[in-house]
Amino acid sequence: MAIVKPFKAVRPSRDKVALVSSKSFDAYTDKELDAKLEFNPFTFLHIINPGYKYHQEFTGEQRFQMIHNRYEEFKENKIFIKDTTDSFYIYESLDAHDSFCGIIAATAVDDYINGCIKKHEGTIKKREELFESYLKTTGFNAEPVLLTYEDDENFNKLLLTIQEKRPEYEFSTTDKKLHRLWLVNDEIHIGEITSFFEKKEALYIADGHHRSASSSLLKKDLQKENNHHNGTENYNYFMSYIIPESNLKISEFNRFVKDLNGLTIDEFLIELDKSYRIEEKGEHFYKPSQKHHFSMYLDGKFYSLYLRKSAYTYKDALSKLDAEILYKTILKPILGIDNLDNNDRIRYRNNKLDMLSIKTLVDNGQFEIGFGMLPITIDEMKKIADAQLIMPPKTSYIEPKLRSGLTMYEF
Repeated sequence: MAIVKPFKAVRPSRDKVALVSSKSFDAYTDKELDAKLEFNPFTFLHIINPGYKYHQEFTGEQRFQMIHNRYEEFKENKIFIKDTTDSFYIYESLDAHDSFCGIIAATAVDDYINGCIKKHEGTIKKREELFESYLKTTGFNAEPVLLTYEDDENFNKLLLTIQEKRPEYEFSTTDKKLHRLWLVNDEIHIGEITSFFEKKEALYIADGHHRSASSSLLKKDLQKENNHHNGTENYNYFMSYIIPESNLKISEFNRFVKDLNGLTIDEFLIELDKSYRIEEKGEHFYKPSQKHHFSMYLDGKFYSLYLRKSAYTYKDALSKLDAEILYKTILKPILGIDNLDNNDRIRYRNNKLDMLSIKTLVDNGQFEIGFGMLPITIDEMKKIADAQLIMPPKTSYIEPKLRSGLTMYEF
């Protein structure tokens, strides 16, 4: 049983929401970021980049405190307003190619701890603790965890019925996306939504594993500090954006390696031949069309790699993932890359952003070799989570990516 509940969000005023909301801080180039901060006094970027006001950079706890201060200023100036009633928030974003729609809600930390909210990625303890410190000092979270659930036709109809009403927000952004947000605060619809998720045995994290883990740390700390803890406090929950599985869009990450681990090209191909049937494709872009097939770009040529069935044994759901196969058969034994998280010789690039990145980054000399694969499926992701296994890093790039500053969850 999954606990999903409404909450009182802090939100931009209707007249300023298009100016306030922003993409992730990391999604902007330095030039774009400077322009946003210089010419838009309402952008959420002023909150998460508080040093701009003083023409200096802040780090650590000092930066977190400054973020809190900027956030409070936005509330004092009525740029942000806190809802007076608990609500669910139906959020939709769409452009010429994609459409995403789901519910922004509070989800239970205990569900994450006991495995009702399932994960498929590992987390780094240092990052967990850093983000927990951020949450504790700032007192709010503006980036929901992306959760997914199995599609349900009747529930989809319920959401469509709610969306027939006028949205609270409706605005477009410069990336040519339309954004809409509906408030759900009537008792009947809240009851229907809550009841629907109570019948779900599990929800799956699609994106936001560190945010979930940090919320768990935060709950433990604040519960210890609260002599009157009763389980209803906001820190017992974290903000999530919950969408049906069919609404997820999953892309792959290409792998790039800076050298051949001391091997010549011929020596490398001979080693590769032990596990793969290799076909040279020439200079034309090649992308695999089946699972367990890979593309490789080396020395100005594309190659197709077909895994030899006799060379590899499938043991569990993890061993069937293409990212794991590539690691077990090439990256580790031939190229000598043992640690995928912390090795300067390997890099990853989301294939959604640049379909020809394999060729481009190798041709310009940044890397010696590049590998491509098909994206994982939602079923593969769920099987990994159900088996409590952990995917290799940068196995999937999952959308939607939410804008910051639309709804804030306070602790």
